[in-house]
Amino acid sequence: MAKMKIKKGDLVQVLSGKDKTKQGKVIAVHTETQRVTVEGVNRVTRHTKAGMGGQAGGLVVQEAPIHVSNVAIVDPEDNKPTRIKTRVETVERDGRSKTSRTRVAGRSGKDL
Repeated sequence: MAKMKIKKGDLVQVLSGKDKTKQGKVIAVHTETQRVTVEGVNRVTRHTKAGMGGQAGGLVVQEAPIHVSNVAIVDPEDNKPTRIKTRVETVERDGRSKTSRTRVAGRSGKDL
């Protein structure tokens, strides 16, 4: 299973499907199925039954997950979709070297 580069809270743009070009914030990441749930994208109608605690039944509109290959992270500089790169920095402190990884936008090089 490949590691997903998109994280919860990222601003992404949909690249294909019925919601193409829409932008939204990632609500949830499902690593086992390689899917993400995006706010305001891929909205579906669910029919719900009345619950025991006085919960009313009816139609509920909610977001459904979409495959991670159909979204791209948005560059903070020009609001266009971009790839994610990783910048590795080595810091030496007290005789020990430590590496830190930072996610970077491919288009502008700005930190994500």
